[in-house]
Amino acid sequence: MAKIALGVTSSVSIYKACEIVRGFQKGGCDVQVIMTQNAAKLVSPLLFTSLSGHKTIVDLFEDDHPWSVAHVSLAREIGLLVAAPATANIIAKFAWGVADDFLSTFYLTVECPVLVAPAMNEAMYLHPQTQENLARLRARGVEFIDPDKGYLACKDEGWGRLAAPERIVGRGLELLGKTESLKGKTALVTAGPTREFIDPVRFLSNRSSGKMGFEIAREALLRGARVILVSGPVNLAPPARAEFIPVQSAEDMEKAVIKAFPKADIVVMAAAVADFAAAEPSLRKIKKPDLPEALKIVPTPDILKKIAARKKGQLIVGFAAETENLRAHALRKIKEKNLDLIVANDVSEEGLGFDSDFNRALILDGRGQGRPTDKVSKRELSRLIWDRIEESLGKKS
Repeated sequence: MAKIALGVTSSVSIYKACEIVRGFQKGGCDVQVIMTQNAAKLVSPLLFTSLSGHKTIVDLFEDDHPWSVAHVSLAREIGLLVAAPATANIIAKFAWGVADDFLSTFYLTVECPVLVAPAMNEAMYLHPQTQENLARLRARGVEFIDPDKGYLACKDEGWGRLAAPERIVGRGLELLGKTESLKGKTALVTAGPTREFIDPVRFLSNRSSGKMGFEIAREALLRGARVILVSGPVNLAPPARAEFIPVQSAEDMEKAVIKAFPKADIVVMAAAVADFAAAEPSLRKIKKPDLPEALKIVPTPDILKKIAARKKGQLIVGFAAETENLRAHALRKIKEKNLDLIVANDVSEEGLGFDSDFNRALILDGRGQGRPTDKVSKRELSRLIWDRIEESLGKKS
């Protein structure tokens, strides 16, 4: 039975949380309710204890099991965190990492999907700061059920009314379903740049931050896959449950990928492997007076082409970072490298791709069919990519 944590905050629409509990229970879920202290002033925690069959959690330091840390141990059990109703206050805490009660602390410990249903006065909801907080959370992968327009507690008509409980429950069950969609599959994901050293202190590389590959790895984990993440040098913490293999050069990445390849069902090559390496790297730092007239370079290994030639039932996804003729280059790469899917993006577009949290991509299948995405966060793009991968897996099975 799937377990859901329902965070309940101090909105007047708190009474609807009872229907949300019942809705998830009818969907076959076990529900643990977490209330903020202000919410507990509006409605007794005993009500939710009676409905859920579990003691409602309110106090961060009220732990019936002193040998465990409650917010950490519970985080390992749940498959979905739902905050409904969610006030402007809790949304701001989530957005900025403020952890001063059980619910806000719990949010920082979970690795499962998070669904938030805002409920507040229209002025608060439309305030630029609240909208910034919502955008910040969306960029980090938090899902939202937008509020409705209607009669509010302040007796005004406007946006901010909590969405219908059945909508919240329906979206929550949909997200829960995805957490099992890749169970039993192993995903091999590459990320980041490679460094091809010229001498001990200088190297050829590119602007890849690794964010796209790390989001792809994180989404695969959320869908239940085992993940092997091979990454070049980046300033990112790998997802906690991924098998992480750090590498430096294209040659290092090639060895790691070929070793892991037989274990994989799906391979997503999101790394921006440097295309060139110094033909004869110096063992010592090259001084200015000794600088050669030309730097002799050689191509690096084509890892994607090598593994595609060896595939035995694996689904292989390539990436193409281009500055022109996006579709034409993507179609050529699909055919040349025998790919099942390709994700192509224009890295010359300002504010997208390299060094950004956002991207716009063209996702094509092996027959060249597909459409470009809108400008979305890399977190959202990872979802779109895995949706296409799962669609392709369904066609192959």
